[in-house]
Amino acid sequence: MKPNSLILALLRGGLCLLMLYGSRSADAREPRIVNIYNFVRNSDYRVPNSEEVLYETTREQIQLLKRANLPATWALQYDALINPRYQKLFKEQLAAKDEIAAWWEIPQPLAEKAGSKWRGHHEWDPTANVGFSPGYTPEERRKLVDVYMGDFKAIFGYYPRTAGSWYLDEVTLAYMHEHYGIVASCNCKDQVGTDGYTLWGGYWNQAYYPSRLNAYMPAQTRAGQIDVPIFRMLGSDPIYQYGNSAGMFTLEPVYQAAGGSADWVAWFMNNLIHQPALAFGYSQAGQENSFGWEAMKTGLTLQVALLAKQAKAGEIQVETLAQAGEWFHRNYALTPPTAVVALDDWKHQNRKTVWYDSRFYRINFLWENGAFFIRDLHCFDENVVSVTHNSALTTRSLAYGTLPMMDEALWSGKEKAGIWPVLLSSDGEKSPMAPDGPPAVKELTPLDLSITQPLSGGGTFSIICRETKVTFSGMDGKGQPLRWAWEMVGGAEQKSAVQTVTPDGIVYRNSGMNYQLRTAPDAGSCQQLDNGAVRLRPGRSGKLVLIFYTTT
Repeated sequence: MKPNSLILALLRGGLCLLMLYGSRSADAREPRIVNIYNFVRNSDYRVPNSEEVLYETTREQIQLLKRANLPATWALQYDALINPRYQKLFKEQLAAKDEIAAWWEIPQPLAEKAGSKWRGHHEWDPTANVGFSPGYTPEERRKLVDVYMGDFKAIFGYYPRTAGSWYLDEVTLAYMHEHYGIVASCNCKDQVGTDGYTLWGGYWNQAYYPSRLNAYMPAQTRAGQIDVPIFRMLGSDPIYQYGNSAGMFTLEPVYQAAGGSADWVAWFMNNLIHQPALAFGYSQAGQENSFGWEAMKTGLTLQVALLAKQAKAGEIQVETLAQAGEWFHRNYALTPPTAVVALDDWKHQNRKTVWYDSRFYRINFLWENGAFFIRDLHCFDENVVSVTHNSALTTRSLAYGTLPMMDEALWSGKEKAGIWPVLLSSDGEKSPMAPDGPPAVKELTPLDLSITQPLSGGGTFSIICRETKVTFSGMDGKGQPLRWAWEMVGGAEQKSAVQTVTPDGIVYRNSGMNYQLRTAPDAGSCQQLDNGAVRLRPGRSGKLVLIFYTTT
């Protein structure tokens, strides 16, 4: 198999980029962007007296942000859009710098006006194939857009510039962009099963240009992408908000252990501001009005005060989603690499983590229990067609993913899944590779992230994440190459995903696609072990270089 021309060009250009940009520290001043994003429903059957509760919540949010003089994006679900109370509130109370946007859940009035049969049990029903766009045929999705956009313009005099949803499909997104000019979108954080919605394995944070065939999948080429960046919502804790985490650890102010805690919010924002981020750092603040003002007021008030202080100090830029989308589009024709780094642990359990995302893959390193390992590795391919691209979702839950190469969240069983570093003796015996102190994380170029880990017993282990590949190398305390390897452990799920292991790579299959993790020539080898694990060893140079391939 041959890498495509884009990958070859990037590989050849890596040295030039390194010479051009040199080494940059954790305080390199790429923008740190925060969107305050409040989406607005008219009613919620789960909340007594919901129309009044939700309206008063939105009114209180507006007043809080007006006092802080911060801009926000107010995303209207259709049932709120057509309510004269919200129309009057927004026209009279929002500042000129605020944005009025579209929130893309489908309530009964929108579905029926667009000619679709309403299948919900309430006027708003969060069941995935009722309340979200994939639950409708592509033709129905476009009609829903036309109705919403027409009524929005009749009310406000222009079309909304952004549209957000827990999940907004690629057919709808492309139609909104091409016919109504939206400049940005947002979707839910990565999660497994929450509220019946699974989004797993995607671009972890910041923003990406999606594939024309799959809104959850980052595209690799201009031809294959929708030119609307999708920003990831909710401000996930990079250590603890992973997979089926015990609790919700996001910037949402209703969660008292996280977004409602002054200590956690300070920790989260400190990492956003001061740790390496490559292209830019990003988080979404704000809260949906369904939770009610009493549940959110303490957390949201403390967050807004902190954001105002940090914005005044120049540490962050508080922008609307439209402003962030326009900035992204001006600066990046393709999805740029980004990082999320947390080297201290608010739970004081000595965990650390580094996320690296490019348009080709995501990788996550986790430090815990005196060890470090690759917790997560997913490959991206714009040619993977979404299961709902051409037809309506029929199930009550939704699930979208990418191409897993390692998945600690979903592949762990009796044995914890991961890619583990081991030291090898001259006779082949292995022992854990143990860290000695914290890693040093730096930006080498706008594309490349370096992780250097001192090792117990002397020596260092080096990781360089680049747009299409990752390079690993180790030196012992005497300056000689380490004898080491990665061991991939993933149980039955890994055995199912892995099709073949050859000396120069691993072939996986998922979602009807073959994809490969390959070693660069003379820079590594692969070996299937008797227990089903896979060992990745460095080449003669002492380096292991992994490159991401796909098969169409």
